[in-house]
Amino acid sequence: MEYVYAAMLLHSAEKDIDDKAVTAVLKAAGVDADKGRVSALVSSLGEVDIGEAMATAVAAPVAAAPAASGGGGSSAPAAEEAPAAEEPEEDDGAGFEGLGSLFG
Repeated sequence: MEYVYAAMLLHSAEKDIDDKAVTAVLKAAGVDADKGRVSALVSSLGEVDIGEAMATAVAAPVAAAPAASGGGGSSAPAAEEAPAAEEPEEDDGAGFEGLGSLFG
């Protein structure tokens, strides 16, 4: 994934996506870049409109969300429903114990 991220970073910075630039980004991130993988990525992106691909990839999950929500017979769109008010959690001063669940 880091190879793709390097290409996306270069695209966002409006830089050329070539072997040298991708390798430099990977090395700056502490990744030991494989020349073959870098070359394969660069050549495969040569014909791709990265901006369009990123927009399509971001829009796809949003478009699929209503279909996945189930349809319990209601004709009202889910966006019109008011979100439930959340009660603030008490801070016991213990710190970040909730983050522990993220790491197993």
